[in-house]
Amino acid sequence: MPVRAFLFDFDGLILDTEVPSRAGWQWLYREHGHELPPEKWALVVGTHGAWDPMAHLEQLVGAPLERDVLNERRYAHELSLIETETLRPGVAEYLAAARQHGLKRAIVSSSNVRWIDMHLRRLEETVGWDLILAADHDPARAKPAPTLYLEALEALGVAAGEAVAFEDSPNGIRAAKAAGIFCVGVPNGVTRELGLDEADLVLDSLADLSPDELLARFG
Repeated sequence: MPVRAFLFDFDGLILDTEVPSRAGWQWLYREHGHELPPEKWALVVGTHGAWDPMAHLEQLVGAPLERDVLNERRYAHELSLIETETLRPGVAEYLAAARQHGLKRAIVSSSNVRWIDMHLRRLEETVGWDLILAADHDPARAKPAPTLYLEALEALGVAAGEAVAFEDSPNGIRAAKAAGIFCVGVPNGVTRELGLDEADLVLDSLADLSPDELLARFG
């Protein structure tokens, strides 16, 4: 069956926000004399609402914290790191190939649309998307549930067998596979430690396999 759509995760796949996000929380934890537990952080990658790092830090400190103030400082630190990031290797080539071959292009993310739009504007990549779909703070729709991918397939009018999903996290891969979609796993500095073995194909970088080579695998 020919491929008709490329479905991209956003955080950590198109743009490496995962390393800065973890760094922001590590900075906050260390400011209070503690370390961000990696096994807990792994729960939140690629999803929403799986674990509350601020509540956990309050337990470690043994007292309530000024959440709004601390979150504002942490967020500013995170953004300062993200603003140095560009499209991850190979992403631009896959976006160009989708245009060349007339494939539908969508972003399917556990994050929120406002966050995605903000970064796409900076990257000058706001044009050409057929769909941008996000959980928008709803844990019930977030990955690893297949809900977002099923919604994307319906909105684009393509079958699961006509799409390829690109994911950087175990939660994202499970969502794509549960929706019946062929999934390419592409780790980043955070998710490389988690293992993406559940994907149909794992690449160290999208630059390691050209879009035409990938499409050729589908005949």
